[in-house]
Amino acid sequence: MLDIAEELHRWVEQDRDFAVATVVAVGGSAPRQPGAALAVDAEGTAIGSVSGGCVEGAVYELCQQALADGQPVLERFGYSDEDAFAVGLTCGGVIDVLVTPVRAGDVVRAVLAGALAATAAGEPAAVARIVSGPAELRGRALVVHADGSHDGGFGGHPELDRTVAAEARAYLDAGRTGTLEIGEQGSRCGAPLTVLVESSVPAPRMIVFGAIDFAAALVRVGKFLGYRVTVCDARPVFATRARFPEADEVVVEWPHEYLGRTDVDPRTVLCVLTHDAKFDVPLLRLALRLPVAYVGAMGSRRTHLDRNARLREVGVTDLELARLRSPIGLDLGARTPEETALSIAAEIVANRRGGSGASLTGAHTPIHHDAPSGAAGRIGSVA
Repeated sequence: MLDIAEELHRWVEQDRDFAVATVVAVGGSAPRQPGAALAVDAEGTAIGSVSGGCVEGAVYELCQQALADGQPVLERFGYSDEDAFAVGLTCGGVIDVLVTPVRAGDVVRAVLAGALAATAAGEPAAVARIVSGPAELRGRALVVHADGSHDGGFGGHPELDRTVAAEARAYLDAGRTGTLEIGEQGSRCGAPLTVLVESSVPAPRMIVFGAIDFAAALVRVGKFLGYRVTVCDARPVFATRARFPEADEVVVEWPHEYLGRTDVDPRTVLCVLTHDAKFDVPLLRLALRLPVAYVGAMGSRRTHLDRNARLREVGVTDLELARLRSPIGLDLGARTPEETALSIAAEIVANRRGGSGASLTGAHTPIHHDAPSGAAGRIGSVA
């Protein structure tokens, strides 16, 4: 649901009634992960997606039904071998979808409105919703903020709110979305409940060093992939807003000095496009020692060998050098800035998702890879 938070927040501000369908668990080769959502308002307007098109029509009808009767519903969609034209996933996977009505006067509306407002404002937040369990609790929600405080509640055993809030805070700290199973009394006691926890954290960072034409193309691709993109270069004549209008920020500063003072985290990707030793060496010496997701550097193979030698001279170890993706990108035969940006982005995605970068034609590897952090829940999983 939080993946369409900005649009849903606008609907709340406009006092629209709507129902939101959220993927709560997946199995097999499903096209969307837990948290993916489709919403339908009282006028029939739809936003979002739960399957990439396979079951959208059926889910749309479930949303209209929930709007009419005010009852949440949990539905499973899978592939039907007996009737390939039946409603289901052509990819052969299985998804569980929770449909929640969000109407004026509904208890859950104020809670979800808080989560949507926080997410739309770029603030970290996690929303926990009861997916299965006693009928009177299904669809109830609470929201957890980065400071550990929470709003809303399930209206059940008082220990249930406390326990789920603590679990949701852990999910939020890790930036995870998934399901957990717990007893209705907040422990292993009582009827079992399944709770979906959706986390929303600020967009990951992509920092592009080197204000060149290849950087401009990479900025566009980085934004498309959902990164908050910064361009950094020590040369003010090149590092300008006019040249990089789509970047979130353009910084004129020596690259290693900027990297030393800015915030990075394990989701940050660093793309070094300067291929100039006076910039590259001090920058990469620092970058390869930071807890970031990806460090790539542009240059020919001769440049790569020379750069590695220079880095060893300033104390970079072979273990640290093993983290460097250089020459940057996958082998696509790229030549233009746009093709090169695609090559770099493909390597970043493969690194993030655990893909090989090989062609899927003739391969026997999974098409969709689970995130290394285990962020995607599976049907029947206990987080």
